[in-house]
Amino acid sequence: MAEKMLRFVSLEQEPPEKRPSAERTQDFHEIYAEFIAAKAAQQASRCSQCGVPFCQVHCPLSNNIPDWLKLTAEGRLEEAYELSQATNNMPEVCGRICPQDRLCEGNCVIEQSGHGTVTIGAVEKYLTDTAWQRGWVKPLVPGRDRGQSVGIVGAGPAGLAAAEELRRKGYHVHVYDRHDRAGGLLIYGIPNFKLEKEVVERRVKRLVDGGVKFKLNFDVGPYRDLNTLRSRHDAILLATGVYKPREMDALDAQLGRIVPALDYLIASNRKGLGDPVLEFDNGTLDANGKNVAVIGGGDTAMDCVRTAMRQGAKSVTCIYRRDRENMPGSLREVANAEEEGVVFEWLTLPKAFLGQDNVEGVRISRMRLGMPDASGRKAPEEVKGADFTLNADLVIKALGFDPEDLRTNLKAPDLAVSKWGTIRVKPPNMMTSLDGVFAAGDVVRGASLVVWAIRDGRDAAASIHTYLQAKARVALAAE
Repeated sequence: MAEKMLRFVSLEQEPPEKRPSAERTQDFHEIYAEFIAAKAAQQASRCSQCGVPFCQVHCPLSNNIPDWLKLTAEGRLEEAYELSQATNNMPEVCGRICPQDRLCEGNCVIEQSGHGTVTIGAVEKYLTDTAWQRGWVKPLVPGRDRGQSVGIVGAGPAGLAAAEELRRKGYHVHVYDRHDRAGGLLIYGIPNFKLEKEVVERRVKRLVDGGVKFKLNFDVGPYRDLNTLRSRHDAILLATGVYKPREMDALDAQLGRIVPALDYLIASNRKGLGDPVLEFDNGTLDANGKNVAVIGGGDTAMDCVRTAMRQGAKSVTCIYRRDRENMPGSLREVANAEEEGVVFEWLTLPKAFLGQDNVEGVRISRMRLGMPDASGRKAPEEVKGADFTLNADLVIKALGFDPEDLRTNLKAPDLAVSKWGTIRVKPPNMMTSLDGVFAAGDVVRGASLVVWAIRDGRDAAASIHTYLQAKARVALAAE
């Protein structure tokens, strides 16, 4: 039976149940139970259908959230799914891993009024999972063959979104990636307890079935430069992401078992996929039985601390130089980590690593927040005489990511980059300084969210389509 809307005054917020922390830390399965149809309809009916939908305004993809919530409440699930996927190439992925508490849900009008936000992410996940189960996800059907091809470097969310949009318009699309599986960080960076790999693999299969060609284990740069790819395709999209780990300034990290976050997460995800991983098997990247310290306060740090708990760590401590209110990661993820036994040392900063060959401890300074810095956030300052030592025989650095040396790696000295090393693009069309070469995602904006990468991939595809249409018209006129 269809639900009425605006029920937030009489119906409490009720997110999907979470598995008990003691149970979920024993495996890498997703922690949230599935909504049943009646519960999804009820929770969707709490939407206030406000005149200015701030949830939609604060969604990078401008998803039509109030509309598909209303359709869900009315029991029109297939129509709701069609609307949700019209602006999003991977709604079930965003429903799982978007920091909704900082985006759509955090800006929900009824959240601001104290009634508790609509559970937008859970409903989005429910809609698309239901669509897959019931066969509503249609095959990717390419448009009329245009006789032009596009090469996409990077099979992460930006590259996959662009590939789908361009193939739908009738272009021959070839996606190149250095890894042996498509998906980028969706496969190798994000743990299974947030995103089961089957969710990504079925999206990739849909692209393959639709005619998108994937060339994996293909590292553009060392053996095949950008100019070679340009000669093969009518346009190129660079969507390589950012993978270079940031380091701690003036801090000696030469001891063993001090590792970058991505190395640690990739090893864990590969083991979950059944791959042999030498550094995991020899204990270097396995937290089992160890006192683990994770340095950082973003979502990657949360992925690391929660992975370490599941690997059987003796203890897991997160070291972050600011307080809870000023951390960049999702507060929902912090709450999940705390439930699972992670200890947070707020307002702390590593001062030195202790040990002989391998790390044995971290010397830590207590901090306080001073005046705001250039970013507007309060800058941490050391509290003199308040140092302490934390036992740690595995330290994971989750300090963020920077671009690699793209001009050298791609053998493209004329490719314009910013002072941070990200690729410069022209805002109207996302084209780089090289004609016919576009860029999208983290490699342009810096380390960011999956939802922004999808948005950038869609926008880049639209710009490439405009560029190739103009190129075809010029070629036709010259005949």
